[in-house]
Amino acid sequence: MSGARIALVVMGVSGSGKSTVAAGIAEALGLGFIDGDGLHSPESVARMQAGTPLTDADRWPWLGRIAARLADAEQWPAGLVIACSALRRAYRDRIRVGAPGVRFVFLEGPAELIRERMAGRSGHYMPESLLASQLATLEPPAADERDVQRVDIAQPVGQVIAAAVRELRG
Repeated sequence: MSGARIALVVMGVSGSGKSTVAAGIAEALGLGFIDGDGLHSPESVARMQAGTPLTDADRWPWLGRIAARLADAEQWPAGLVIACSALRRAYRDRIRVGAPGVRFVFLEGPAELIRERMAGRSGHYMPESLLASQLATLEPPAADERDVQRVDIAQPVGQVIAAAVRELRG
């Protein structure tokens, strides 16, 4: 890492470990951290709690808020890491437009592992029942998305964080 400001999105489906990994990366690099779930509107949170998948119309303002935070160099001079699903290319592109230079860490792993992790957590508003819709919506980053680093979540979380940090420092 050359001392340049970092704007980073840790992305993946619910249950992939986005919040934990993003917080770990932020801590390791001395950056700010925001869980993108906290930027959803109350209406969107209520929809998800009820087991209703969000529509693109629900997501556009949320993605705009995420991009604005990532681009806010005054509030986050060293940089910011945000946990955000960013499931579709259009969502990542929307963030790219609002936060030029943003980078992504894509947490990928088998659906069975993610389902198991979701079943074992408590206090999260995203029910396990929405995993299928998230997997159906997911457009894994394409080869031309050169600002995306893929990390396998089957390894221990400390190794996931270390792999992402190595690449960011590299």
